[in-house]
Amino acid sequence: MSTTTKGYRFFLLALFFIMGIGAERVGLIEYYSDPWEQEYVLFLVRQHLHLVLISMGMAIVTGLAAGIFVSRKKFKKYAGIVMYVIGLGQTIPSLAVLAIVMSFLGIGSKPAIFALFIYSTLPIARNTLAGILSVSPAIIDAAKGIGMTPRKILFQIELPNAMNVILTGIRVALVINIGTAALGYLIGAGGLGDLIFTGINLMQTDKLLAGALPVILLALIGDYLIELIGVIIIPKGIRLAD
Repeated sequence: MSTTTKGYRFFLLALFFIMGIGAERVGLIEYYSDPWEQEYVLFLVRQHLHLVLISMGMAIVTGLAAGIFVSRKKFKKYAGIVMYVIGLGQTIPSLAVLAIVMSFLGIGSKPAIFALFIYSTLPIARNTLAGILSVSPAIIDAAKGIGMTPRKILFQIELPNAMNVILTGIRVALVINIGTAALGYLIGAGGLGDLIFTGINLMQTDKLLAGALPVILLALIGDYLIELIGVIIIPKGIRLAD
């Protein structure tokens, strides 16, 4: 085992040890040890995942469709306009987006999902467009030369070669989505923001951390899963070339 690896493991162990001491001192371990609180945290995690998964599904479908649409030769001139319209949601602060959406969808999960969808679409659409446009024209010309149709070129050449960039956009959108979903509590959508804002309002560090740590873990797990999906769906030759 190399010295660098040993040092890295020692650092992680020391970090976890310090975090454990801190968690004990603020009462987080005691909070998580309460069976009722455990059930409540799991309930909020399910609410949080409900908001994230539905909004991300909508964002992925819309972002991919928009990116592919404006990457076509006859629609490239509209790319700037389409990306500007999609990006309008991210130019507005997240709380303002929630307030605007709430004004016509009311309170609850629907406005939160719609706001998260608006916030998450731009990175996916932009990276889809950038990924497709970065594919070498020589590869596309070769595909045309062997008689491949535009549809086959898109699904067998352009998208596989652009997938690494596309997944990067999805990863960014997912992390933003998971963090922003905590604000859904403010409009009655539930989620882990319940514990975070309750902890802030009551100045209870244990509740604040009990809500914040699962959000961090969800973001890390989501990031890892997207990377794992990339390993599975991106051909090895393309991954090595990137």
